[in-house]
Amino acid sequence: MSVDAHRDDTGARMGMWLFLFSELLLFGGLFVLYAVTLSTHGEAFAAAGRELNWVLGTINTLVLLTSSLTAAIALSAVQKGNSALALRCLWGTLALALCFLVIKYVEWSSKIHHGLYPGGAQLAERPEGQMAFFNLYYVTTGLHGLHVLIGGALLGWVVLKIRQGGVHRSNFVLLENSVLYWHLVDLIWIFIFPLYYLML
Repeated sequence: MSVDAHRDDTGARMGMWLFLFSELLLFGGLFVLYAVTLSTHGEAFAAAGRELNWVLGTINTLVLLTSSLTAAIALSAVQKGNSALALRCLWGTLALALCFLVIKYVEWSSKIHHGLYPGGAQLAERPEGQMAFFNLYYVTTGLHGLHVLIGGALLGWVVLKIRQGGVHRSNFVLLENSVLYWHLVDLIWIFIFPLYYLML
């Protein structure tokens, strides 16, 4: 009996959707905590938010949106039997993921250099609301960055599987699920960006 006979594509898809739902609950909890804290420290949140680099945040938003496009094109290419295009698009997605992380590193480094990090001397001197803002900022963007790393590793594995012939037009659920996960990473950032970078 062939290996394909034991495949359960429907189960794999359902499992991924359930996992994505659990991820939404995780970040949803952080967004609820943000909203509750904002309601009591609105002015402090606005003051702290203005210290974030909205230009870098905007660039990272465009980077992730573009990466979602290249990932979607890769999936379409595999479904049409064009593995070469799929590989090029996935490499592009991985390059964009690396670009996102480098920009985030630059941004974090700048804030840490100025003592604006949990437990930092400069942050400890700030009002309680600003401390809460930066604590939430580091937790949320740090957790999101971890998801970018995981998503990148997953897509890198898919690249290997395509090169080995394990992912193709008749067996693309692994890529489909990986792209869904990547879209979730992008979707979460779409919420993070205005909440933290566009505070008025």
